Amino acid sequence: MEPRAGVSKQDIREQIWDYMEAQNLADFPRPVHHRIPNFKGASRAAEHFPRLQAFKMARTIKVNPDAPQKNARFFVLNSKKTLLVPTPRLRTGLFNKITPPPGATKDILRKCATSQGVRNYSTPVGLDSRVLVDLVVVGSVAVSEKGWRIGKGEGYADLEYAMMVSMGAVSQGTPVVTIVHDCQVVDIPETLLEDHDLTVDYILTPTRAITTGCERPKPTGIVWPKISCEMMGKMPVLRSLHCREEQAGKDVTLRDKHRSLPGARAALSTVRSPRELPSLESGSLQGDDVPSSTVYVGNLPRDARVSELKRALSARGAAPSRLTWQGPQRRAFLHYRDPAKAWQAISRLQGFCLGTNTARVALARHQGASGPAGGRAGEPHPDP
Repeated sequence: MEPRAGVSKQDIREQIWDYMEAQNLADFPRPVHHRIPNFKGASRAAEHFPRLQAFKMARTIKVNPDAPQKNARFFVLNSKKTLLVPTPRLRTGLFNKITPPPGATKDILRKCATSQGVRNYSTPVGLDSRVLVDLVVVGSVAVSEKGWRIGKGEGYADLEYAMMVSMGAVSQGTPVVTIVHDCQVVDIPETLLEDHDLTVDYILTPTRAITTGCERPKPTGIVWPKISCEMMGKMPVLRSLHCREEQAGKDVTLRDKHRSLPGARAALSTVRSPRELPSLESGSLQGDDVPSSTVYVGNLPRDARVSELKRALSARGAAPSRLTWQGPQRRAFLHYRDPAKAWQAISRLQGFCLGTNTARVALARHQGASGPAGGRAGEPHPDP
């Protein structure tokens, strides 16, 4: 199956999804639309994986959590190599290390390689872990024999790789593998590729193991102008990397850093419905769906003084432009110039302690016109 001339990335995705469904090549979960497709023969395609020299030499391997890579995850565990799996949508971190129980049989290892096993046998890997990834496995919707790759359109694989570059976990020489059905190997116009797009070095299908010889440079890090404030709100690990790179003197200007609040409200209202908005604990948007530039700091010591808090914030590089002190309620509100500065402060205040208390830090919610009980309309307030 070859894509039509003059197509877009989304056209190619839709062609492949439609073809796999029409030809009954798809496996559970179905339909495959808007997914990295699970396909009949995925286990057979993964059998090429341990035969690759890159696999044999690798000690730590990152494999995406999608269903068609389940057998690849098993081979990593069965070979007693370290398996890293990205967290879903990067909401709680970058990736987890899968640690099977001592003396695990092959049956148990196969369970560890499932999505449920990944949840049950994983421990988070932090940014300070200094982990080195020797081999990367990503999912694809389409891929060309030249190594051009198209994902499902959300950009997570590209962002995961860029994050790994930023934390020093991978380099240009780190091989990238994808496992797909033969029908997913198509010609992709190079004009569709962008600088942040990840390319692959090996393509494994049920019938072939393809070495692409791709010489196009892989992403060299996070392209911050392509990152939105909304993405920063969803991903604490992204906020931490933003803070680190800013401290290192890099240009970390976000795509919509200078966007006006009315524009922000309109854009967000078209992207997310209110039921999709996470709680305040996740540091995401609330209330009127306007990006908050106010940070809530709670669980302060009963005898804390505002001067102590100001000194501690300055020491962390998180001094606000204005501070609202509510000592009797053991909380304060830190007001910053824009949402990006607020999220940067949250990153810098991870694990923040005042006295013996570990503070609770999150974006403040903004109450609507009615106001909370005992509060004025428009005031920031903590999660109930």
